[in-house]
Amino acid sequence: MRVDAVPETQPFEGFTPWPADFAERYREAGYWLGETFGEWLHARAERFGDRIALVGEKRRLSYRELDARASQLAAGFLGLGIRPRDRVVVQLPNVVEFFEVCFALFRLGALPVLALPAHRRSEISYFCQFTEAVAYVIADKDGGFDYRTLAAEIRAEAPTVKHVLVAGEPGAFTALERLYGESAALPETMPGDVAFFQLSGGSTGVPKLIPRTHDDYLYSVRASAEICALDADSVYLAALPAAHNFTLSSPGSLGVLDAGGRVVLSRRPSPDEAFLWIEKERVTVTSVVPPLCAVWLEAARNTRHDLSSLRLLQVGGSKLSAEVARRVRGTFGCTLQQVFGMAEGLVNYTRFDDPEDVIIETQGRPISRDDEVRVVDDDDRDVEVGEVGHLLTRGPYTIRGYYKATAHNEKAFTRDGFYRTGDLVRRTPSGHLVVEGRAKDQINRGGEKIAAEEIENHVLAHPAVRDAALVAMPDAFLGERSCVFVVAREQPPAAREVTAFLRARGLASYKIPDRIEFIDDLPKTSVGKVDKKALRRWIADKIAPKGQ
Repeated sequence: MRVDAVPETQPFEGFTPWPADFAERYREAGYWLGETFGEWLHARAERFGDRIALVGEKRRLSYRELDARASQLAAGFLGLGIRPRDRVVVQLPNVVEFFEVCFALFRLGALPVLALPAHRRSEISYFCQFTEAVAYVIADKDGGFDYRTLAAEIRAEAPTVKHVLVAGEPGAFTALERLYGESAALPETMPGDVAFFQLSGGSTGVPKLIPRTHDDYLYSVRASAEICALDADSVYLAALPAAHNFTLSSPGSLGVLDAGGRVVLSRRPSPDEAFLWIEKERVTVTSVVPPLCAVWLEAARNTRHDLSSLRLLQVGGSKLSAEVARRVRGTFGCTLQQVFGMAEGLVNYTRFDDPEDVIIETQGRPISRDDEVRVVDDDDRDVEVGEVGHLLTRGPYTIRGYYKATAHNEKAFTRDGFYRTGDLVRRTPSGHLVVEGRAKDQINRGGEKIAAEEIENHVLAHPAVRDAALVAMPDAFLGERSCVFVVAREQPPAAREVTAFLRARGLASYKIPDRIEFIDDLPKTSVGKVDKKALRRWIADKIAPKGQ
């Protein structure tokens, strides 16, 4: 018996579990198999042994080696005093250590908070303080950015962070590599326990935390791998950030590991690097967001790299235009799969046997027969098939509440447990969904979600700013870019001064407004709210090509 077991029935503050009758239904249906990530990895190590699981810039790791190093690192974490349900913010690029760290924490029962490499002081400080994280795991440098400098700032702002662990040169902190030692007795984890936290792309404030359990997440991984026909010969290129839900589990790296395939980790998604990996490792499947898809399509026309191994190109994160979708098969000679989902749960895929027009023009249909989908009007009344409405969903891998967000959960979830996704969709007679836009005050900048309220609050902190409103403006490449309308107190500051101010506050670069417009007053609706529809129309008209 392992030590310090956490009973399955012990409540976890801030976590909303599935109602008992739903949980029982999902177990009886075979969705939840009662398996933890630690057990899942060990089973794959037993089955696939010396087959290569992970390929990075400098390292190749077999299934057996990954399993052993996860146990060794878990023992090292335990030796530092990290315990079950302790939160650990993990901010690593696409390196082998990302998986070693996550599986070590899963095995220990500690909870990774999966930050993205682009996050900076504003987001990381919040994650550490809100979760009372005891540790922060980083790379030394990536993309020219020194995360150790950021870590020093975080330690000053988040007193609960006792350990900063660095993959690479540690500087003033602790080298991750020093923690790998002899395996030790570990606390017991349960399948219904929260395994980790992902981040929402919500419309208000900083991202909310999404608690995922071993049971529910592993179901989505297994089902996704089956839908995508993955097997031991599958080779997946992780070109987008490894921590992103799309890259991690749709079917992503975990889906390929479930099938015994090989995951190749690209530090950058650029064609120069990604195409080299595709040729070198004979990649069969990869996933991109629409703007990156357009870049790859253009680059493929003149590339000298052999891309003939590619069998499946997944595109998700935001809506792919039909015009771009039609070019995929002819350019890459592979199947296109549209993916539409969210870290909160519901994932939709086009299927291999879908007609070509369905693959081109829809964003797929749900994973599970028990994914309940409603499309409703503003009063929560179901609309007819083919009509546009708000997407609501619940199911065996869709959360029932954000972590420690009682007030927000009352708005984000219906009383009977449906999650309000914020997406506007229409449903086809075949059950496929077509995404028509967002109802929430959120900007989708090439798959990167920007909450307007968060950026507005930062802009309002500038001493020369009296009011501000952030809206989306159309962009042919990214789909949407951001424009902030600023009302100055007296003399308007220079736009570059506002941009520098926001960078100094530690915002991720993709959140810095693409355009700044100074106006005398923000337009208001009849009830006194900022009329963002008017602002969106105004900026769209202003940037539209002349003659349109």
